[in-house]
Amino acid sequence: MKLGIIAARQTESFDEARELGLQFVEFTCNVSDDLTPFFSSIPELRAASERTGVAVGSIGRWGPDRIAADGTVIEEELQMSYALIDAAVELQCPVFVCGCNYVEERSYYENVTSAIHFFNLLIAYGEQKGVRIATYNCHWNSFVVDNQAWSLIHGHLPKLGIKYDPSHARYAGQDYLKEARDWGSRFLHVHLKGSVIIDGKRFDDPPAGLDQTDWPTFIAVLYGSGYEGGLSIEPHSQVWKGELGQKGIQYTIGYMKPFLLS
Repeated sequence: MKLGIIAARQTESFDEARELGLQFVEFTCNVSDDLTPFFSSIPELRAASERTGVAVGSIGRWGPDRIAADGTVIEEELQMSYALIDAAVELQCPVFVCGCNYVEERSYYENVTSAIHFFNLLIAYGEQKGVRIATYNCHWNSFVVDNQAWSLIHGHLPKLGIKYDPSHARYAGQDYLKEARDWGSRFLHVHLKGSVIIDGKRFDDPPAGLDQTDWPTFIAVLYGSGYEGGLSIEPHSQVWKGELGQKGIQYTIGYMKPFLLS
């Protein structure tokens, strides 16, 4: 396994990751982001990656609707996914991450059918380019987040992977160790984000290792599933910011490195 971090889409991120002793950066592209600067800076980003030896481990697209009310794929968002897969090729990134929204006016079966069609398009496009597709288990405008959806969608699409984050399972009341046991062989990318639940409610997302997640057991399950991908630190707390946030990142790096046995 390799250790990396979600970082800003800029050349400085590669130098910062190298200084921290990390092996890759991850770029997240949210629905609200203007991606024009990102696409125009790809040559510089690739040069920074080659200069520092820090790879791009994942590129993801979070939040947008992919499926219209009538169940058809939204062409604009499909083309954005294709463009980000092309960016992954240029940056020698092996994984593109995305989700699929649920249309309330349609049945679960119809939503699953639309999702399968959408992901099938991405898999076919990515396969031509050498980029694998993974669904995120974040609940942000995506229903492909649990065993029911995975059994139907991933069960039908054997080449579709999963980007997994234990915190999302914990906050949804799901068993993250069971999910890792049952689906770890499909994991293509993993996020390291702490989670704290008090009185049944989400309290904070502190640095991984300073939270309630059983990280040693989770990592052991990943090894048991044959996982060899990236472990990507995700700074997400509203408390751990600035200097404290940097210390938190350094803490997580120190906490996780002893687990990297392969």
